[in-house]
Amino acid sequence: MRLAGVLRAVLDTNVYVSAYGFGGRPATLVRAAITSECAIVTSPAILAELARVLTDKLEFDAEHTKSVVLQLARIAYVVRPQFRLQVIADEPDNRVLECAVAAGADTIVSGDRHLLSLGEYEGIRILSVAKALRALPSTGTR
Repeated sequence: MRLAGVLRAVLDTNVYVSAYGFGGRPATLVRAAITSECAIVTSPAILAELARVLTDKLEFDAEHTKSVVLQLARIAYVVRPQFRLQVIADEPDNRVLECAVAAGADTIVSGDRHLLSLGEYEGIRILSVAKALRALPSTGTR
């Protein structure tokens, strides 16, 4: 998937949880995808993990969780990786890497120390939310 001039990013579950649960910079990044300033890519595995965390950790009810997941499925490019990676001990992190590789993403955005410590994976940058926002034209000065 190639989108000329647009950052293609896979957002880790923790970024979505922060965006929908607390707002701030993660919500700014999701809004950038809604307004087509960047393209977010996700997978069924990431969406399932998000639904689990929203329900279990943030105690979203089933309707609210479904609403969030459906919104993301509408605004994101959903890929279905046909392979499994075993790079990091935390399995959900491997699903993020799989999604990014399958999509040919530019960037993974995460707050997870395991992913951030990689710095990059197969040429895909792994950035914090703040650094990813700086890479966007309209939010780069914030």
